[in-house]
Amino acid sequence: MERVVRLSPSIMCADLVNLEKGIKELSKAGLDTLHIDVIDGSFSPSMPLGIETIKRMREVTDMNFDIHIMAHDNEFFIQEMLKIGVENITFHYETSLHVDRHIQLIRKSGSKVGVALNPSTSLSTLDYVLPEVDMICLMLINPGFATNKNEKQVPYATRKIRELKQMIEAVNPSASLQVDGRVSLDSIPQLVEAGADNLVLGSTSLFIPGNSLEVNKLNVERAVIKGIETVNNHVI
Repeated sequence: MERVVRLSPSIMCADLVNLEKGIKELSKAGLDTLHIDVIDGSFSPSMPLGIETIKRMREVTDMNFDIHIMAHDNEFFIQEMLKIGVENITFHYETSLHVDRHIQLIRKSGSKVGVALNPSTSLSTLDYVLPEVDMICLMLINPGFATNKNEKQVPYATRKIRELKQMIEAVNPSASLQVDGRVSLDSIPQLVEAGADNLVLGSTSLFIPGNSLEVNKLNVERAVIKGIETVNNHVI
């Protein structure tokens, strides 16, 4: 089966003053998903997009909304996103006292459900919930600190991806493995080779300043192909 790697552009890296224009440009470039961070300002120090803004975004595009909740009150934001009508909701394991309840709440609504893990959170936390989710999002930097350009991916990023990929293949092969945080042109081949099949793209890949969106997308696709080819060469 041909391997598919999904590209999920982070809309917070677009021009936030001209969101509708940016959304239309992404759609025109052939991208079908928007990765949208919903941050409460407490779990993480930034608050790029409010609920009302996301409502308006829903009115101007039919692109898939991949919501990443970074908040302490997961249930509130889950309910708000379900009202808007989004395709995927991911919440953090670290801030959920009732992980299974939140999984079932999202699933019953018809949206796909994901669980996100901070860099140092052990994969063992997924032992009982992995069969129930559509996606696991691995944070490769501390969530919400992307404005610190000196912060690098954690040194164990590829190791953690490989170990999670093995777990997914054994327990829930249909689940997607998303990676988020400094997913750069340089790191994409290694991330894909390790097992990532959903890339959250930001300022070091799809939104590199000085390049057109089309050029950046082409470079991202080349980096993905390089990673897939490395896997295929290993298989041979």
